[in-house]
Amino acid sequence: MRILIEEYQYDVSKVRDILYGIDALENMEGRVSIHYVGYYYNTLLKDCVFILPKVLLKNVDGQELVFGKYKPEDIANLDTFDSKERSFLYKFAVWIYRAIVVYKNDRRNDTRIVCQSYIAQMCHRGRRQSNTYLDILLSLIQFNQDNQSFFFFIIKNLHSGLNKINWQRTIATQTAIIQNEQAVYLNPVNKRRQINFDEELLIIFFSILNYIGDTYGFPKDICCQIQLITGKRFDTYLNGFGKTRLRQIKYKYFSDKALQLWHLCYNFFDEAQQVMVATEQRDYLLVKNFYVVFEAIIDELIGDNPLPDGMEKQQEDGKIVDHLFTSQSLIAGENEQTYYIGDSKYYKIGHELGSQSIYKQYTYARNVIQWNIDIFSNGDKPSSGVRLRDDVTEGYNILPNFFISAKLNEMFSYDDDNIEKTDRKRNRHKRVQFDNRLFDRDTLLLSHYDVNFLYVLSLYARDNQSQKTAWKMKVRQRFCKEIQKWLDEDYDFYFIKAKTGVDDKEYFKTHFQQLLGKFYAPFEQYKDIYSLALEKGEKYQQENKLLLNQLKDYFFVEKFKLEKDQQDVLVRIRTRTH
Repeated sequence: MRILIEEYQYDVSKVRDILYGIDALENMEGRVSIHYVGYYYNTLLKDCVFILPKVLLKNVDGQELVFGKYKPEDIANLDTFDSKERSFLYKFAVWIYRAIVVYKNDRRNDTRIVCQSYIAQMCHRGRRQSNTYLDILLSLIQFNQDNQSFFFFIIKNLHSGLNKINWQRTIATQTAIIQNEQAVYLNPVNKRRQINFDEELLIIFFSILNYIGDTYGFPKDICCQIQLITGKRFDTYLNGFGKTRLRQIKYKYFSDKALQLWHLCYNFFDEAQQVMVATEQRDYLLVKNFYVVFEAIIDELIGDNPLPDGMEKQQEDGKIVDHLFTSQSLIAGENEQTYYIGDSKYYKIGHELGSQSIYKQYTYARNVIQWNIDIFSNGDKPSSGVRLRDDVTEGYNILPNFFISAKLNEMFSYDDDNIEKTDRKRNRHKRVQFDNRLFDRDTLLLSHYDVNFLYVLSLYARDNQSQKTAWKMKVRQRFCKEIQKWLDEDYDFYFIKAKTGVDDKEYFKTHFQQLLGKFYAPFEQYKDIYSLALEKGEKYQQENKLLLNQLKDYFFVEKFKLEKDQQDVLVRIRTRTH
C-alpha cells in the first residue's frame, strides 16, 4: 500500500510512479499536489494507493510533517513508520474509504465531487459493473467476522466420523498379527473420505484472507487450522485458475451462506484478474474538495436535516451555512428552544482562524435572526417554536454560534470524541455594538471546539443510526453547558417578576432606553417572568447597582446561574407574592 497526503507539495520526481493514472497539478518549480482524498489502484505498481486528508499534517518549525515528525515524501512506501503507526494508517485508509462511500450513497450530498471508476465486465447475464477492489476486500473481511459459527459448523461436519474403522475392508485387505490370542491390525482402514467441496471453499476463502493480509496489511483472523494456498500456487489462482475452479464447484452449494461465500470469492478473483491483466483500466474512488465531505460528516452527526422552520443552507445573500439545529435555550433551559449555528473548519492541525471566517459566521447569525422575525411578521409561527425577538422588552434571545475543527488523537484512538475548546490562541469570540447589552440583536457569541477526527470519521462511516443519535444528543448538551459556563463568568443573571399592582409592560415602555438589550422574556408559558443580564466588571458596577435598586421597588428579583440553579430559582420566583 502507498500513502499520499492531500494538498502537500511533493517533488514530482519522487512520486511520479505513484501518481501514475491520476490527475495532479504540477507547478513551474517541479512540485505537485493532489487535491483528492480516497483510493485508487495503481496498475503500474500493482498496488493500492491511498490519498489521506491533510489533517494528518502538523506544522513544525515551518515544515509540514505527518504526525508532526515525518516528511510526507519519506513515508509514501510506509517503510519509515513503526508497527503502531503502520497499523493505524491501514485502518485509517479504510475508514476514509468507507466515509466516502457513505457520503456517495447519501442522495442529499453533492456527489459531483466524487470520482469513481468501475471495471466493466461480462457475465452470463450480460454486462455489469463490479464493486471497487477495496470494497471486495472489505466484504471478505466482514464476512469472516460475522460468520464464525458457520465456519465451525462446516469444520465439525468435515471431521465427524473420520476415525471410524471400516472393519469389513480392514479384514479383507490387511494382514492381522495374533498376539495373546487376539488379532491386531497395524493399518486399519478408516472411513473413506469423499471430495468435500465445503472444505475446498473454506480453503480458498481463508487463502484469500491470508493473501490480502500479507499484501495490504489488513487483519487476517483465520480461525481454522487448514492447509492454505500460498505463494506461486496462489498466483495461479489470481491469474485465472481461481475463477475456473470456482465455476467448476459452483453448483455443489445450496445454503445461502455457502452461496454468498462463493460469490465473494469469485468476485475477488474476477476483480483481481481484471486489475492485473487489464493494465489500462483503472479502479478508483476519490473525492475532490474533502472539506465538503468533512462538513457532511459533522452535519450528519450534529445538525438538523432538513433545517428547522423551512430554512435553507443557502441564505438569501448567497452565503451557505454549514450546520443549523434547534436545541435547548441557554436562558430557559429545556422548556424552550433556540437555534445553534455552526461552521466546520477543515484545516491542518493547529491552523489559526482568519478574521474573515469569524465575520462570515456573524453574518450567518444575522440572516437566521431575520428569517425568524419574518415568520412572525407574516402572521405565522415556526414549527420549532423558536421566538428570537421578545415584543415586550424588544430583547433578543442568545443565539449560540460555534466553529468545529478536526484534531488527531495522539494515541490514534477512535473511541473517544475528545471534543473540547480548541487550544488555539482564541477559543471564544464576542461581537457587540453596545456594552452591557447581552440581549441585543447585535451581540453575538462564538465558541471554537476541536473534535477527534478519528472518532467522527468512524462514527459516520459505520452509519449506525442509534450511535449517531446518541452522540448528537451528547454533543448538543455539551455545547449548551459550555456556553452557559462562559456566560456565567461574564454576566450576572436574574429572573424578575412584577409585584402586585405593577404593569410590567408599561414599565418597560417607560424605561425602554435604559432597559433595552438587558431584558428578554424567555418563557412562552410564563410570560410574566423576564430574564435580566448584567455584565460583570468594574466599569459596569455602578450602573448595575443603580438599576437593581430601582427594579426592586417594582419587581421581585432573584439571582441565578445558567449552569446550576436556573430551574430552582424559576420555581421560587413564580410562587412569590410578596
